[in-house]
Amino acid sequence: MTEPKVSESQPEPDRTARNIGVGCFTFFIGGVSCAMTAVLLGKFYSAFTRAPTCLDMPMCDWPRFALGGFIIGAVSLPVLVIMRLRRQDEKSDRVTNDSSDTSNRG
Repeated sequence: MTEPKVSESQPEPDRTARNIGVGCFTFFIGGVSCAMTAVLLGKFYSAFTRAPTCLDMPMCDWPRFALGGFIIGAVSLPVLVIMRLRRQDEKSDRVTNDSSDTSNRG
């Protein structure tokens, strides 16, 4: 007769390097994309309030809008992505642990 294989629960993989890489990538992507969006919203705001335009520029306050948008995007996108990855990791770890528990029962 064959004995059931007793496998110990597998250690969780180290996901630190992946999270750092994803966080750095989404930091720049989120910052740039949200900065561009903030400048566009600033353009709409200045048109709505009939703010004076600067020479050769459609909007005088564009650096302020760009910086604010960059900060918001550079913080929010990495946080949201890492939260989503951790939630998915917890699900896959539960499935892996549940399947190893059923194989241990024999």
